[in-house]
Amino acid sequence: MSKSKNRKAVDQGYEKLKLHGPAEAVGLVRNLSFAKFDESVDAVFELGIDPRQADQIVRGTVSLPNGTGKDVKVAVFAESDQAREAEEAGADLIGGAELAEAMQSGKQALDFDVVIAVPSMMSVVGKLGPVLGPRGLMPNPKSGTVTKDVGKTVAAFKAGRVEYRNDRYGNVHLPIGRVSFEADALLENLAAASDEIFRARPASTKGRFMRGASISSTMGPGVKIDTGLLEDVVKEGR
Repeated sequence: MSKSKNRKAVDQGYEKLKLHGPAEAVGLVRNLSFAKFDESVDAVFELGIDPRQADQIVRGTVSLPNGTGKDVKVAVFAESDQAREAEEAGADLIGGAELAEAMQSGKQALDFDVVIAVPSMMSVVGKLGPVLGPRGLMPNPKSGTVTKDVGKTVAAFKAGRVEYRNDRYGNVHLPIGRVSFEADALLENLAAASDEIFRARPASTKGRFMRGASISSTMGPGVKIDTGLLEDVVKEGR
């Protein structure tokens, strides 16, 4: 795919292979942004895990102190009091068996970012694996999306909690904000996300855990980060 003139100019404006400090990397990503819309800023962590091994899967959630800058749409499987609790917390879509049937038949658009379920609804939600699984939306206790405390969980995702899971190559991708964010806000979110990934290291992994990290805007290039300096920023914030 050919690159636009803007992208070519951006690629020539920084050293692609240089490892940057976290603050410098954030500044570069903001300065290299050229799109006319408010681009998302995403972090990628290259981990020293074997994603084929069940005991080395890295997944969970992290609450970003400054949110993601995105209006998160949340669907909830709950009934009665727990359904009302979810509604009061700002859930966008709430239902039970009828909602599951609508999703399975294709009558309900899967245009949401997070699916949360109370434990009593998992017998219904479990049948949606082929529908929700490929989209990374299947509720799971490990990611905190199967919970009795549905109101608190909905509110947390609305406020900036992000779910993550490594891909088949052992990388974790996370949104950490928008290019319109102040640099300090992006740096705080990057530190929070990095701290979570460091803490999520599986006990069975050996050798260097975080092998690489980078951040980029939606249309911009990836800016590599010195993982040693990144770990220093995380320790300072603990």
